[in-house]
Amino acid sequence: MAHDFSTSIPRRSVVALTLTAASAAVLAATDRAYAQPKPAAPEKSLYDRLGGVFAIAAVVDHFSDAVVKNPVVGKGSKNPQLREWHTKSLDRLAGLKFMRTLWVCKVSGGPFEYTPTRPGATPLGLEEAHRDLRISPAEFDEVAAELGRSLDFAKVPKAEKAEVLAAFAAHKGEVTAGYAARG
Repeated sequence: MAHDFSTSIPRRSVVALTLTAASAAVLAATDRAYAQPKPAAPEKSLYDRLGGVFAIAAVVDHFSDAVVKNPVVGKGSKNPQLREWHTKSLDRLAGLKFMRTLWVCKVSGGPFEYTPTRPGATPLGLEEAHRDLRISPAEFDEVAAELGRSLDFAKVPKAEKAEVLAAFAAHKGEVTAGYAARG
């Protein structure tokens, strides 16, 4: 027994349902048309991607200790100035680690300020701080390699490692400026 549904719902209700559904579809399409794209989240700074000050300090600590032990640039270096620093100035290593940590935090976009100073208070740039050590380009490269090994030890991802090493390499000319005076 077939039942005719078209006669069981009043025509006025069918028209109202149809208009309501059509209106909802138009409103939904209008909302999509005028919807603003969600702004992309700002890219995290290198500082944040490295893990912040504690992660940076851990890398600097490992790196600083490794440089002291490194046969090319540490205690056994053929460079007498580097050898002397790494045997007679180690009482300054804790402060140097602190300054290196501040430097990495600053150049990686962190919230810390790095102000290079000579013990006693005068400002001191990288060139003057390293001039008396007479660091050769090859010695600089060995220090950079040691930094790379410390970043690997800390399992820093390749992209972030490359950014840190590029920031370090950008100062090669300043750090090696005293090499010409080596004799």
